Amino acid sequence: MRVLVGITGGIAAYKSAEIVRAFSELGHDVRVIATPNALRFIGAATLEALSHNQLFSDLYSDIPDVRHIELAQWAEVVLVAPATASFLARSASGLADDLLGNVLLATTAPIAVAPAMHSEMWLNAATEANVSTLRARGITVIEPGIGRLTGEDTGVGRLPEANQLVQATLSLVTPKDLSGKSILVVAGGTREFIDPVRYIGNRSSGKQGIALVEEAVARGASVTLIAANFNYQSSQVKVIDVVDTDGLLAAMSLLYLNFDFIVMPAAVSDYRAKSFSEKKIKRSSSSYSLELTANPDVIATLSAEARKVNPEVRVVGFAAETESGSALLSLAKEKLSKKHLHLIVANDVSDGAAFDVDENSVHIISENTSKLVSGSKRLIAAEIYTVLLDSIALS
Repeated sequence: MRVLVGITGGIAAYKSAEIVRAFSELGHDVRVIATPNALRFIGAATLEALSHNQLFSDLYSDIPDVRHIELAQWAEVVLVAPATASFLARSASGLADDLLGNVLLATTAPIAVAPAMHSEMWLNAATEANVSTLRARGITVIEPGIGRLTGEDTGVGRLPEANQLVQATLSLVTPKDLSGKSILVVAGGTREFIDPVRYIGNRSSGKQGIALVEEAVARGASVTLIAANFNYQSSQVKVIDVVDTDGLLAAMSLLYLNFDFIVMPAAVSDYRAKSFSEKKIKRSSSSYSLELTANPDVIATLSAEARKVNPEVRVVGFAAETESGSALLSLAKEKLSKKHLHLIVANDVSDGAAFDVDENSVHIISENTSKLVSGSKRLIAAEIYTVLLDSIALS
């Protein structure tokens, strides 16, 4: 995706570095237009390093290239963040007295603006009128957040965090091919306690689960997330927090499992302690024996229960293995069949690969096909849903 980021001259311009980096890390081609006043708050070198592209600022540079038209035609989506009160006023009036203003008048790409200013300026009648005008023209205005502002004051007017802005922008150009679909994502890693302070756990961070949730929301789905030991909040997602395998099973039992897709990147503990010590286990010798007992197979249980409610449900499992090549594919296909899954996503986690990082390399495997996908976890999430939709179209 070709993403154009506009930056105007407010103190929140320092946050634009994270916005540019977030787009770049997702694999998008990013160009930046910073107004001269924006460059008072953040340096051109920083933005060029993070975008991997030349920064543009001056309307009267590169005249033979007709830069404002070239950028306007190049962009597939535009985000202006932060958008100052002055910028909103000029845009609402159709003024184009700098490079950014000219590009916005010339582009046909979807435009999102993220205002950031003090509360009094945001709530001023003039700003409210300008925002209404921009919205009436089809520009998406991302509401500012509430929080600490410049100085000691707190209130509405804070620039939202980078990930929120990125997702809101990409949703403008994301196909809504999951509209009308309901999806359950089960993510994170369960913990099985052996005493009040110690547990058996795993290294799952929940990042792939978050990517799956946000991709599904962007594509129009209704999403429920069961989150095992990581924090995620969204007004668009129903979130159920769990700790251990028993809690996960209890959460599932409370859901009416009539989902179209169930996607389970969660790392569920295979075993738990056979007995739990009510008091902290003291060190009393050079060794300690811990007897374990198997947990239920959660995804097999989930798949079976969901199919009773909706025989057409598609269930996606994940296989994190320390095998590679044909051995990895063989293990994954065995799990695909044994657990009655529609798809399985397999990857080699030798030496800690894939844990708590933003990129991965996986095989998306069905009964008849196998597809290798490498890149950001958001890209992997997108491919998983695309494969699922393609399989429905072919069935």
